[in-house]
Amino acid sequence: MTQSQNPRYAVIAGNGRFPFLVLEGAREQGLEPVVIAIQEEAWPELAQKTQSIHWLSLGEIAKLMDLLSRERIDKVVLAGQVKHVQLFRPIKADHLMSSALASLPRRNTDALIGAFVEMLEGRGIEVLDSTTFLKPLLAGTGLLTRREPEPSERADVEYGREIAKKIAGLDIGQTVVVADRACIAVEAMEGTDAAIERAARLSNGRRLVVVKVSKPDQDMRFDVPVVGVKTIEVMDRANARVLALDAGKTLLFERDLLLSKANDCGIAIVGMKD
Repeated sequence: MTQSQNPRYAVIAGNGRFPFLVLEGAREQGLEPVVIAIQEEAWPELAQKTQSIHWLSLGEIAKLMDLLSRERIDKVVLAGQVKHVQLFRPIKADHLMSSALASLPRRNTDALIGAFVEMLEGRGIEVLDSTTFLKPLLAGTGLLTRREPEPSERADVEYGREIAKKIAGLDIGQTVVVADRACIAVEAMEGTDAAIERAARLSNGRRLVVVKVSKPDQDMRFDVPVVGVKTIEVMDRANARVLALDAGKTLLFERDLLLSKANDCGIAIVGMKD
């Protein structure tokens, strides 16, 4: 694809607030991206937030590529989650999707999205860092809330990060939940909030520590760790009192509200550096 003098941007939108925030950030820079929304994932309200939106099924990769060509798109941002369980649902796959799936040695996140990114780049489309328009929302280093973790909680953070980094390196999940230097739950396809809720059921009311990390050599174009207000609410109900994140690689959606909610709940949030 020939690069135009003024690049044209597209946002490929999955579920959650991520696409909305990317659009807001892009507009602050004077840009109005085309939105390509995944029917099985993107929120319907997204149509009210953009001047140009196209809805495609998850399996319609050929239609997507044709659409990007017709819209003369040069740069793409991948924004929003596609649930891993979609792999086990009856989604009709076109020839491009079927060929891509058949060629993969494994169906983990890196392999699936990596193959899609290669398709885009093979057509001359640049896939941008997904935080390109959201830098102010990245977690900083150090204590982000009023309450500091207690010594025992810091010990759980250190233990949890060691485990979480290994799990993330295997592309299983990016979150572990710890109590008293014992791993209570490991995130897999169910997502962070469900892993925390499962840990609460198993822990008999013990105080929990949640550790969420980026992958080793995290590709910032996709699958960047995200935390929202709902996670803080789930943590509060689960008696999880510390959240440790990778600084500079984790997005805090509705950052001010999230930190205010954490302070109200007595939850400590810490941005960690390797």
